[in-house]
Amino acid sequence: MTTEKSILLLAFVLVLFSHASAQTDSLLLSNGNIIVGEIKSMDKGVLTIETDYSDSDFKITWSEIRKIASKTKYLITLSNGKRYNGTLNSIDSLKVEIDSYNPEGLLRTISKRKNQSEQLMGGRETVGLEEVVYLNALNEGFWSRLSANVDLGWSLTRANNLKQLNVRSGLGYLADLWKIRSSYNVLRSTQDNAGDVKRTDASAAYNYFLPRDWFLLYNFTFLSNTEQLIRSRIGNQIGLGKYLIHTNKTYFGFQAGVNLNSESYFDDTSSRNSGEAMLGAELNLYDIGDLNLLTSVMAYPGFTESRRFRTDFKLDVKYDFFSDFYLKVGTTMNFDNQPVEGAAQLDYVLQTTVGWEL
Repeated sequence: MTTEKSILLLAFVLVLFSHASAQTDSLLLSNGNIIVGEIKSMDKGVLTIETDYSDSDFKITWSEIRKIASKTKYLITLSNGKRYNGTLNSIDSLKVEIDSYNPEGLLRTISKRKNQSEQLMGGRETVGLEEVVYLNALNEGFWSRLSANVDLGWSLTRANNLKQLNVRSGLGYLADLWKIRSSYNVLRSTQDNAGDVKRTDASAAYNYFLPRDWFLLYNFTFLSNTEQLIRSRIGNQIGLGKYLIHTNKTYFGFQAGVNLNSESYFDDTSSRNSGEAMLGAELNLYDIGDLNLLTSVMAYPGFTESRRFRTDFKLDVKYDFFSDFYLKVGTTMNFDNQPVEGAAQLDYVLQTTVGWEL
């Protein structure tokens, strides 16, 4: 070990012990800097740490961290899908030790004997630093597990007195073995000598995590769309999904299941219910500078309606420009090869908004 590396390691250890009584967290970065504070979270390759000497939290790229020392208990997720509650401390610049119980142990059936109760599975495990893809300090309470975003867009054009309003929002919560997320998006457009354009879509999704990055899912979806004459399209989806890629740079997953689709229309067309298969995939890229790309596609081949086929496609590109504020450009497309008479097969919307996220 070189003299320089020995000095850095000694400094890191001294910082750790000098702050042990305060239960602070310490980071050694690739440039040799040491940061002492309170680690709040790490998600999508970015760690957030609060310090006493800064008005705002530091955000540090996970790949720049060489050592971590902490007494804080975290919700920890690895790239192979394992989830833990426990502490995280470096062994060397490449490996960390997790001291925890494993929530997956709750899924296992333990033989019940007289005067014997169920025990949480736990212990210590050594993993590569790059295998850690998510951290969240458990002592932060309810709000630390909550995520939210609000996007707003507004345009006014003198020609034809065109006015357009876009609102996009989301809310989510992550627990040890499950997560729930919801969204609500609205577009309203009015202009002289033309009919109003109204579009509303909303969703609520529940995922229950299984070993090896599999998960059970239930999705509730809603769509109202004047272009396709849809007053209400309600979907109830049940299925199974898996993350095929889950790293600090990207995740890619798929899901499959069944959907019960119920529709009513703005004209006199009778409402209809149908059963469909559900096949989908989602890709999120978040290690491309200040950009974040999220895209998903869902296909619905009809069971009960002969040769009917629907698809939903979404693409969002987000640019983080200041603190928790961002610019977002997104498109949403809905295709139906058997729409009601007089309605378009394809509807799409392109939105540019300014947003804030928690």
